[in-house]
Parts: sequence; C-alpha cells; structure tokens
Amino acid sequence: MVEVPEPHFTPRTLGFLSDLAKNNDKAWFDEHRARYEADVRDAAFEFIEDMGMRLPEIAPHLTAQAKSVGGSLFRIHRDTRFAKDKTPYKTNTGVHFRHERAKDVHAPGLYLHVEPGSCFMGAGIWRPETAVQYAIREQIVERPDAWSAALGAAADAGLTLAGDSLVRTPKGIDPEHPLLDDLKRKDFILTVDLRDDEVTDGGFLDVFTARAVAVAPFMRFVCASIGVPY
Repeated sequence: MVEVPEPHFTPRTLGFLSDLAKNNDKAWFDEHRARYEADVRDAAFEFIEDMGMRLPEIAPHLTAQAKSVGGSLFRIHRDTRFAKDKTPYKTNTGVHFRHERAKDVHAPGLYLHVEPGSCFMGAGIWRPETAVQYAIREQIVERPDAWSAALGAAADAGLTLAGDSLVRTPKGIDPEHPLLDDLKRKDFILTVDLRDDEVTDGGFLDVFTARAVAVAPFMRFVCASIGVPY
C-alpha cells in the first residue's frame, strides 16, 4: 500500500478561516490565536519549507522563506489605514514565492491563496509599473510564438490568464494585432481555481509542483522581458 503523506493544510485550516470571517475582531482572534498559529501559520510554514526544497530544481531564482515578517507568508493583518472596511484580519492566507530580486509583490512569482471556497494558485506578475507592462508587451509583439506556446503549456495544466486589462489600446500597439487582448493587460498572471479538498489533500504539494513546472515557460518569458533570470 502506498503511504499518503500528511497534508500541510487541513480542514482545520479552512475551519479557522471560516470562523474568523464570522468573528473578525481582535478579541476573538486573541482568544483563538493558538488555533491560527497551529492550523494556519505553521501549516503554511511547512508548505513553504517543503516547496522551498523543490524550487532549486524547477525555479531556482524564486525564494521560499518561512517567517512571519518579510517572508513568503502574507500577514494575516489587513492594512486598514485607507480602507472603508476596518475589519482587522484577512479571511484567507496567502503564500508568495517571490523572485530573488523582488522588493515587493509586484514582481514575478508563484502564489497560493487559501480561503474556504475560493482557493487558487497564481503565477506571474501582478500590477507591474507602467515601464514593466510595456517591456512585457514589447516581447509579446516580438516573440508571439513563444508567448502563445507558454500560454498553451500552462493551459494544459488548467491555468489561464487573469487580472485586469486596459479599456483602450496601449500607446504604440497596433489596434488590429491578433494578440491585442493580451497586449491590453495590466496584470500578466495565470490562475487556476482549487477545490478545498484538493488543497487539504496529502498530495497537494505534488499538484502545486506540477503546475509550477507547467508555468515555467510563461514565467521565463515574463522574467526575460524585464531582464531577470528564471
């Protein structure tokens, strides 16, 4: 009999996040902090550490840091300074394997979003600055076959382009270009929805790894466009 590995994220992970959504205040969180640390934070740390052992072979320039501040795990606290919604905590947990040259989230990377009923995996670069957007668009124009091949490889693993797009055609882009929809993008990211039972399965690390391999051509294309290795 093949032994199934223990899952990193469990129904307890999703259970805590569900309960937090119903009790999003500091007093409740403080009372249940031990649950958060054991079922969410530590589960994510173990996932980060185990994925970090695989990254050198599949994405050597991405980093995996299992720490609460400045690492691969997003903070559970929301930034409410300019938000109308003043609830203090996120009702999801996010893991971002950033590029080694990244200073913030606006750089190529792999992402895992764990939220009851809304789990997903992402890859690419979210909301890059204008100069980076134009650099990627230029490469799409110059290397359309490589771009399309990268999207095809990702699609075979279930990942498709997502994010926001411009309403108007970007400056310098042919409005009749066959890849116009891709050239109008503000986010160059791929995503795939994940079932809750998929994320809490013992084989999820292998699933995430396989999809990370599938998006490598896309990640390589994006990284080359902005002059960083992958």
